[in-house]
Amino acid sequence: MAQPEQLARWRLILGSETQDSFVNMGGAPLSQEEALMDSALGAIYGGPGEGFDALGRGAGKGPSSPLISKWLGDLRTLFDPETVAVVQNDAIERKGLKQLLLEPELLDSLEPDLNLASTLLMLKDQIPKKSKESARRFIRKIVEEINRRLENDMRRAVTAALNRRAHSPLPSAAALDFPYTIRRNLKNYRPELGAVIPERVWFFDRSSRASRWHVILDIDQSGSMGQSILYSSVMACILASMSAVRTHVVAFDTQIMDLTPLCADPVDLLFGFQMGGGTDIAKSVAYCQGLVETPSKTLLFLISDLEEGGNRAALLRRLEELKASGVRVVVLLAIADGGKPYYDAQTAQRIAAMDIPCFACAPEKLPQLLEQALTGRLEGF
Repeated sequence: MAQPEQLARWRLILGSETQDSFVNMGGAPLSQEEALMDSALGAIYGGPGEGFDALGRGAGKGPSSPLISKWLGDLRTLFDPETVAVVQNDAIERKGLKQLLLEPELLDSLEPDLNLASTLLMLKDQIPKKSKESARRFIRKIVEEINRRLENDMRRAVTAALNRRAHSPLPSAAALDFPYTIRRNLKNYRPELGAVIPERVWFFDRSSRASRWHVILDIDQSGSMGQSILYSSVMACILASMSAVRTHVVAFDTQIMDLTPLCADPVDLLFGFQMGGGTDIAKSVAYCQGLVETPSKTLLFLISDLEEGGNRAALLRRLEELKASGVRVVVLLAIADGGKPYYDAQTAQRIAAMDIPCFACAPEKLPQLLEQALTGRLEGF
């Protein structure tokens, strides 16, 4: 016979309607904690007469905010954060509980999660004034987590890809040219110290506008792009804070928005996106062509699911023109569901056939991709 713990676990999985069957199999009554788990899960996964379905009947307005607050509190007490995030997402999808994202006290109770953040960004125009600050705090939690994962590696990647032939009199630890400085000071080697004592230190030149790399992020803001937009925005703000590169951020659906002025704060940048609507990638790429000043020092990231609603032939032609002019073009394909790629395979194949790299890149590999794109070594990525 199955152990009582196993029976209780199966009973929680299969729901309250199986209670009699489990009693007949010898199962013990649920403990107080298990009963709380059953109630919390039944609110989302139970049938008619359970959870929110039962409590929301009558008035037609669904469950009250206090009820959802208690439910969220039970979830966080009973389950690990990963499980809580899954159940929260199912609450939105299965029960339509937009209160989770529109009430300030509920937003503050939510476990930070990429999917919920994407949904919140799509609903941002519906957020009442009283909830706007809570919404920003929720998004900032996600942004800070992504930033912790990417910032140091992103800065190292750009520093490693600097033009080592140009030097500057302006000191900067991040731009210190160690190999060149050591070579120029070998005559000052002190055997008794076992070290080179430099008379002068050389730094890479990052001050000249003409010598700096120009990175353009052309970001699809259609509804499927939520997670990609989150990562792209953090990446853009990190780059914009670095004097080694110039950064432009362009968002598009069927219209074009230049969001570069918002790059001082990734949360401001994210709230500048208007997620949803159609897609005209060709129009956006044409706009980006107009931003190019020095093609050989320009790197264009097209971040999209490549579901072109405009003129695909025009898109392919413009990408080919950019590449022929000397611009380094990289296509970052949309990611969803924890990093799974989502894109139009036929369009991606056509672009790849022009020797323009198309990557479904895991977020943690973005710094490495950036370094190799700047140094022209993407073939082995």
